[in-house]
Amino acid sequence: MTDFYERLGRKLFEKHLQDYRPADPLYETYTDKRGRQRRRKRELPPGLSARDAKILLSVKRHAHYLDKGFNIGGMRFGWTFVIGIIPGAGDVADAALNYVLVVRKARQADIPNWLLRRMLANNAVSAAVGFIPVVGDIVLATFKANSRNAALLEEFLRVRGEETLKQTAEQQAEAEAGASSSGAAWKTPAKRENSSWFGRRGKGKENVPAAAAAEPRASASRDSRFIEDMEP
Repeated sequence: MTDFYERLGRKLFEKHLQDYRPADPLYETYTDKRGRQRRRKRELPPGLSARDAKILLSVKRHAHYLDKGFNIGGMRFGWTFVIGIIPGAGDVADAALNYVLVVRKARQADIPNWLLRRMLANNAVSAAVGFIPVVGDIVLATFKANSRNAALLEEFLRVRGEETLKQTAEQQAEAEAGASSSGAAWKTPAKRENSSWFGRRGKGKENVPAAAAAEPRASASRDSRFIEDMEP
């Protein structure tokens, strides 16, 4: 009976431990058509600039190998756990790697100060717990400060990407509205009288043949000559 309660307590502890453990920053688990568990790389949030996408991918990759790069017996751990086994020097090396490979890289994305403070707080907790022999290393394997910091950076850049997409959509809508209003301002030119769109002549007086127009002048000249001949 005692063994039963111990196993039950261990299962409940492991279940709650999974809730507190951050997800893998680089890979996600899914179920394929055959019902088997598979892993695939997580997609980057939409709307990121080329610089932010490169920084986020680098931070996620570093956090993965520092926290969950190895898998032995179903337990995933990374270089943080391996290096932390070395007393004293291992903990200092962990703190340095966590800052250089994750936090300092994240600062290149122009993150706000409040986000930087949260990342440094996670690193401080990781460094403080790491000095506790044995128990500290186990807690570090569960806490995974690098994965938490990568998740914080990804969520912040996700919001930034959504704002970028929103601003781009608004600018496109304004440009389309301006183009439609300017197009409506153009008026169709009126058709000229006695003219054609295709250059054909109309039936007005302007199109009277030159010979017909010259007839009155010719008759006038003949009359003038006749009058001159009749003078004494």
